[in-house]
Amino acid sequence: MAGGCRLLLSTVRLRCLWTLSCSLHTPGPGQVHPYAPVFYHAAVYGHRTALVDQHGRHSYQDLYLRSFALSKEITHHLGIPRNDLPPERVSFLCPNDSSYVVCQWAAWMSGAIAVPLFKNHPPLELEYILKDSQTALVVAETNYTDVIAPLAEKLGIANLTVTNYPKHGTTEQIVQAESDHFDLDWKGRGAMIIYTSGTTGRPKGVLSTHQNLSAMVTALVSEWSWTKSDCILHILPLHHVHGAVNKLLCPLWVGATCVMLPEFSPKKVWEHFLSTDPPSINVFMAVPTIYSKLIEYYDAHLTKPGVKDFVKAMCQQNIRLMVSGSSALPVPILERWREITGHTLLERYGMTEIGMALTNPLSGSRVPGSVGNPLPGVDVRIATEIPQKEGSSYTVLAQGSAAGTEVSPGFEERDGELQVRGPAVFREYWNKPQETTEAFTPDGWFRTGDTAVYKDNSYWILGRTSVDIIKSGGYKISALEVERHLLAHPSITDVAVIGAPDATWGQRVSAIVTLHEGHILSLKELKKWGRAVMAPYCIPAELIRVEEIPRNQMGKINKKQLLALFYPQ
Repeated sequence: MAGGCRLLLSTVRLRCLWTLSCSLHTPGPGQVHPYAPVFYHAAVYGHRTALVDQHGRHSYQDLYLRSFALSKEITHHLGIPRNDLPPERVSFLCPNDSSYVVCQWAAWMSGAIAVPLFKNHPPLELEYILKDSQTALVVAETNYTDVIAPLAEKLGIANLTVTNYPKHGTTEQIVQAESDHFDLDWKGRGAMIIYTSGTTGRPKGVLSTHQNLSAMVTALVSEWSWTKSDCILHILPLHHVHGAVNKLLCPLWVGATCVMLPEFSPKKVWEHFLSTDPPSINVFMAVPTIYSKLIEYYDAHLTKPGVKDFVKAMCQQNIRLMVSGSSALPVPILERWREITGHTLLERYGMTEIGMALTNPLSGSRVPGSVGNPLPGVDVRIATEIPQKEGSSYTVLAQGSAAGTEVSPGFEERDGELQVRGPAVFREYWNKPQETTEAFTPDGWFRTGDTAVYKDNSYWILGRTSVDIIKSGGYKISALEVERHLLAHPSITDVAVIGAPDATWGQRVSAIVTLHEGHILSLKELKKWGRAVMAPYCIPAELIRVEEIPRNQMGKINKKQLLALFYPQ
C-alpha cells in the first residue's frame, strides 16, 4: 500500500503506474492520502470510463493526462506551487462536460484554488466573482472565450482556453514533470471557492480545503454506498455543492461513471431512465423543480396503456437511488414520483458551507418532509441564542451525530437554529473575516441560519430563520409547512409563502401561487379549503396569483426579493 502511495507522489513514476493500472485494484484505506484531491485516484482507475458527455467517452487516464497538460500551462503563469506560499485562485468557465473536470483537476495539480463559474451568469456577475476571489488566472472552454476574454482584459487577468489541450495523450507527455507539483500538504490547503446563491445579500465565496472536500465525499460514499459499478446521470449546474460534490466528486472518487447532459431536458432524462444501452443509469439526484418538470413530461407523454407499467418496472429494476435536495421537497411531488417510479425520493440537507449534514437513510423508512439524521463525521445541534452584554451563549435543545440524538429534558420538539460542526465545515468566507467570525458560535459551531426541530427520531427544517419563520399574533409559523399544505390543493402548481408586514399582527401569511391552466381560485375558497388541513393562524390571509414564481438554477426562491416586489417599504 505504501508503494502505491509513493507512486502517486511523483508524476515521473506515473509512467510505471499506468503500465500496471490494469492489474491494480480500487484503492483501499491508506493507498491514497486521505486528503489528496480526487485526481490521485484516477491513476488507479486507468481506462475505466469516468465521463460520458456530448463529445463521447472519457477514461480516467484521458482526464488525468488532459488535466496535467493544462496544469503545465497554469504553472507557467502562476509558478510552481509551494507549501509556504498561499495558493492562487484559478477561475474557470465550462459547459457540463469533461472540460469542467479537466479545469478543476488542472487547478489542483497546479496547487491552486479552483473557482467554478456559471455559464448562465451575466457578465456583471462573472466580473464580481473574478474580482472578489482575486482570481490570478481564468480558463474558459472555447465557446465561452468571447465572454471571458473581455472581462479578463478589463481586470488584467491572464486567460487560457481549455480546448487547446488534446483529448488523448501518452504517459511520455508527463515524464518531464517535476514531482514537487504533487508533494503539497493537501490537508489544510485551499481547494475550492464556491459562491453562495446570494439570497441574503451579495454572494460570498465559501472556501473549502481539500480536507473539507474529502470529508464531504467520504461521508456520502459511506452513507449512500457508492461503488465503481454506479453510473449517475448529471443534469445540475456545477457551481454549487450539489452538482460539484454530490454528483461529480463522489462518483469520480470511487471509479464510477458520470453521464453528463449539457442542459436539463425532461425528454433526455426519461430516455436515459428507460434505456437498455450501456452505461445504464442507476443513480439520479435533482432539485424538486426538476422532479416537477419530469412529472409534467411523464403526464404528457408516458401515460399510454402499457407504457406506465414499463416506466415503473424499468425505474425499479435499474435505479438504486434517487435523491432530492437544495430546496424543500413538497410532499405531493414525493408521493407522485413514488406512484410513477416506485421510488421514495431520499431527501437530505446541506449547504455550501458544510456540504451535506443530514440525510434520510439509504435503507429503511424515509419520512416525507424530514431530512433524516446526521451523516458520518457530522455533529449537529438545535440551539437558541441567549443575548448577553458581551457575546452570546446558547441553550442546546437537542444534539446529535450518526450515533444518535439526545434531547435536553423539557425541550422536546422545541425549534431553534440548526448548528453544525465537523471536518466538512468550510474554512472561511473568502476575504471576509468579520462575516466568517459571525457565522460561528463562540464555541465553534457553524450557524446555518435555518430553523429546525427534532421530532419522531428525525430532523425537520422549518425554513430560513430570517424569511421562512413568520411571527403572526404571537404564533411562530413555518412558511415551508404552509407551502407543503398548499401544494396539496388541486388548483395550485407552485407556491411561495412569505410574511407580509402587518401593523396589527406583526406579520400576516401571504401566499404567492401559480395555478393549473384554466383554474381559478379566490382567497375565500382557499381559506375554506385550508380550515380542513391547517391551524387557523397558518391559513393565508392574502392570496397573490402570478404566472410564474422566479427560482434560481437550484430551485431556490429569493423571498426577500418577493417581499420587496409585493410589499415595498
